[in-house]
Amino acid sequence: MLFNSLIFLLFIGIVLVVYPRLRLREQNVFLLVANYIFYGWWDWRFNLLLLASTVVDFFTAQKIHASADEKHKKRWLVVSLSFNVGLLCSFKYFNFFIESTAAVLASFGLEPHLPVLKVILPVGLSFYTFQSMGYIIDVYRGKLTPETNFIHYAVFVSFFPQLVAGPIERGVHLLPQIRTIREQTPEKIWTGLNLVLLGFFKKVAIADTLAPVVDDIFSKPDLMSSGQLWTGVYAFTFQIYGDFSGYTDMARGIALLLGFELIENFNAPYLSRNISEFWRRWHISLSGWLRDYLYISMGGNRKGKARTYANLMATMFLGGLWHGAAWHFAIWGVLHGLYLAVHRMVRRGETRSDAWPQSVTGWAMNLAKILFTFHLVALTWVLFRTDSMSSALVYLERLFLFQNMADLQTSVLFAACLLIGLDVVQRWSGSHTWLTERRVARITRYAVAQLMLVSTFAAAIAHFHKVTPFIYFQF
Repeated sequence: MLFNSLIFLLFIGIVLVVYPRLRLREQNVFLLVANYIFYGWWDWRFNLLLLASTVVDFFTAQKIHASADEKHKKRWLVVSLSFNVGLLCSFKYFNFFIESTAAVLASFGLEPHLPVLKVILPVGLSFYTFQSMGYIIDVYRGKLTPETNFIHYAVFVSFFPQLVAGPIERGVHLLPQIRTIREQTPEKIWTGLNLVLLGFFKKVAIADTLAPVVDDIFSKPDLMSSGQLWTGVYAFTFQIYGDFSGYTDMARGIALLLGFELIENFNAPYLSRNISEFWRRWHISLSGWLRDYLYISMGGNRKGKARTYANLMATMFLGGLWHGAAWHFAIWGVLHGLYLAVHRMVRRGETRSDAWPQSVTGWAMNLAKILFTFHLVALTWVLFRTDSMSSALVYLERLFLFQNMADLQTSVLFAACLLIGLDVVQRWSGSHTWLTERRVARITRYAVAQLMLVSTFAAAIAHFHKVTPFIYFQF
């Protein structure tokens, strides 16, 4: 069920009418049913995997907490992690490993006939398995007491606003909200509605408008001029940001309408001055997950420089594979690992601060850093968007021929300015929900809200014949 579909409007309308009229226990049961209806709308069989993951992790967490022996704790941890990783490998990575093995054998002149699985990748599988794994690891580390109420835990795993594309929530943040009465205050409702509007504007008015341009250019890079290919780079860079951050805004807004507060997942990432700052601002819940449960678990920066760089590369390689079972995703992750390693080497003496300098020279230097970091990130999006390494190499090769640069479409820059403008205001106000901040002039807030509403409505009518799925649903 897509947020930008008519059936979801009917679904959320029913939920918002019934939900506030129930007591806490009834609300949680109702939410659980709603979660499974929402997820099963794509395919009812997806619910079986979601339920299996919930049951396994609910009981293994109890076993880990009850075990006094460290060996017993580790055994139950391995049971849980093996199950979750097994789900991912079976549905997402099995064919990738088989095809990669077959390619290696074929390079030696062999003709392998290896089995492949014909299965549909369940929507959001990577997100809810990571959320469950984070919960289990926190219980094992003693940072979280396991939930003893199965309904509460099942709601935590399947909470529909963030189930299929995040943010990836932590048990320490979301579970307490499930256990206690949620207050649906006028402020929360107003902020939630504004977040939903902001998300729809980013998704429908910006991302979906850029989608046809991106699809056309990336479908035949060998026939495009360099100007057109640069248009594709910029268009996808802002399409994926509008699409994914738009989903997060909608998820956070819908959750607020239900009385829940989800974590912020994006914080003006394209205004970052270096690659480390970018990863503190882009897909914050995933980058935090990779840091806390992979990078630190492998030793982090505690075992010397060489091991630190190796850990960075390994973490980002696995982060790339998390996004998709293909080598171009893996190489995308490796490039970001390389960026992070190089930045770590050269940042000696650099102070980490979000404050901007007051001098003109300082502003110019920061602007140069932002543009440099932005283009480093934008070029890697080519690997993310193309469907194979060969297509990515063709794209990048022709991109740097710099032929017919006059073909660069300025309409893409208009969409970019809209998104960057929203982020500039967010940085200036210090709030992602600045449309509800009283310190922003009322006439400004209302004018911006009206413009977003009209633009979104107009774009929705223009795209009425085709509902564009969210990009991250494929992961």
